[in-house]
Amino acid sequence: MSSDLTRGERLQIMLTPEELEAVDNWRFSRRMPSRAAAVRELLKRGLAAEGFALADGGSKSQDFGVTAASSGGPSRTRKADNDGASGE
Repeated sequence: MSSDLTRGERLQIMLTPEELEAVDNWRFSRRMPSRAAAVRELLKRGLAAEGFALADGGSKSQDFGVTAASSGGPSRTRKADNDGASGE
């Protein structure tokens, strides 16, 4: 973990009430100190995952969601390239 806790970039996202509730429920069940900390942990876990979905051409931001109810149409899933992210 980096000793430099300065974060110079801001990332703004919009969530539906259901998506926000899902993030908050995950955060509280793991006693995370803030929404930002929870989102950073979820991003870290997602980036380290073995597989990921590839967006189909012409996809829009609204096509992607956090919860099943807010997720868009089907996308292809593939195994991540061996880039060392899995720790192997």
